[in-house]
Amino acid sequence: MGSTGEGLGRRDLIKRSAALGLIAVPTMSFLSACASGGGDTSANGPDKGLVSKENPFGLAKGGKLDVVIFKGGFGDDYAKAWEAAFDKKWGTTSSHLGTQEIAAKLQPRFNGGNPPDVLNDSGAQMIKIDVLAKGNQLADLTPLLDAPSLDDPNKKIRDTLIAGTVQQGSQGGKFVALNYVYTVFGLWYSGKLFKEKGWTEPKTWDEFLAICAKAKEAGIGGLAHQGKYPYYINVVIMDLIAKKGGLEAMKAIDNLAPNAFEGNPDALAAVEAVYEVVEKGYLMPGTNGLTHTESQTAWNQYKAAFIPSGSWLENEQLKQTPDDFDMKFLPVPLLAGSKLPFTAIRAGANEAFVVPEKAANKAGGLEFLRTMLSREWSTVFAQQANSLTVVKDGVDPGVKLRPGTQSAVAAVKAAGADTFNYLYPDWYSEMDTEIQNASNELMAQRIQPKEWIKRAQAAVDKAAKDPSAKNNHRS
Repeated sequence: MGSTGEGLGRRDLIKRSAALGLIAVPTMSFLSACASGGGDTSANGPDKGLVSKENPFGLAKGGKLDVVIFKGGFGDDYAKAWEAAFDKKWGTTSSHLGTQEIAAKLQPRFNGGNPPDVLNDSGAQMIKIDVLAKGNQLADLTPLLDAPSLDDPNKKIRDTLIAGTVQQGSQGGKFVALNYVYTVFGLWYSGKLFKEKGWTEPKTWDEFLAICAKAKEAGIGGLAHQGKYPYYINVVIMDLIAKKGGLEAMKAIDNLAPNAFEGNPDALAAVEAVYEVVEKGYLMPGTNGLTHTESQTAWNQYKAAFIPSGSWLENEQLKQTPDDFDMKFLPVPLLAGSKLPFTAIRAGANEAFVVPEKAANKAGGLEFLRTMLSREWSTVFAQQANSLTVVKDGVDPGVKLRPGTQSAVAAVKAAGADTFNYLYPDWYSEMDTEIQNASNELMAQRIQPKEWIKRAQAAVDKAAKDPSAKNNHRS
């Protein structure tokens, strides 16, 4: 597929999926080695190390590194392991904050000119990346892309990344956010529940509705969703649009086309399909008023057949998931006349890591991100967070993955080149919020599908008036 952001090349996908069937415990060997050239601070002043191929950003030995991690679905144990290894290699002293209150805790620091050196900016309370970029608060990460890979110094970092990673993290043509996690989006179900009920994985929307009807007859919900965060139900709506209308329908939305929603029968069909679930009473009772973890926990208790989410779901629900639950991933089923196949999935780079422009140790932040893109640190993440990264072949073979992650890997392999990913949530956060708000109203039956379309198009038209929009375009 090239590097346009629609997805991976088939060869990369198959190689990556084969490698990810097993994971080994990393040795952390190179992380504990000394960096040649990093110890001489005389070349670039007292706060600089000697720039070399092994130390491309001139990081000095010693010093402090301030790291803030969103402690959500992936937890933050992986980051603590990273920090310990980084400190051992560079002699730094890392401070660590794991929190879900990103905006509350970090906005005052950005405003005060003392942001951290590395920030995992994610979650419902994140500071919007486009807002930070417009305020010139983020460092240009292009030097990171041009730095040598730790695994193969003859390769640049940019050549080790899955296609689409750079575009996903670019704002106005500048690369400012490393979206580190390779996330698969869709529906999820319990293999145990389906086996007990004799249900077969649905491939069409009619088959999906039929299982929802059977679930209702059995006294459980057909579909649970994270009602307080309509981001999740938009996974279903937007995937239906992309699969029915094809990649051109997706690109029209990202490119803010005047007919992205209004005048697009595929978009209306997608919204009407989701609304049918509401009208027929197939929603899990009360799901509209629940948080993500509340709905997901109810689903883990077999109170609903399906739930939408990204592939962080398994790790986020580790403590709530029964041992024999057998978590399974399901591509969003097809509407009649869809242009993409059932196996097509939304998959791509997510979970932004940034280095603030005013970071006290910018060299440390850049080197931290470079080391994140090594196979060893990628393996640490896969082990600790049960998710894939954007590093090609980024995990060592060895230990078996959990059922949900195995299922996601299988889906990636089955999709081949048929992967897609929207860019508008990163490029136009206000537009994304307005579409989410419309979905909240839709699921509560306060508006009808045609009104949803009208509101979504209004959000697109508003975003198109932003002067910076001209710098964001996908072909």
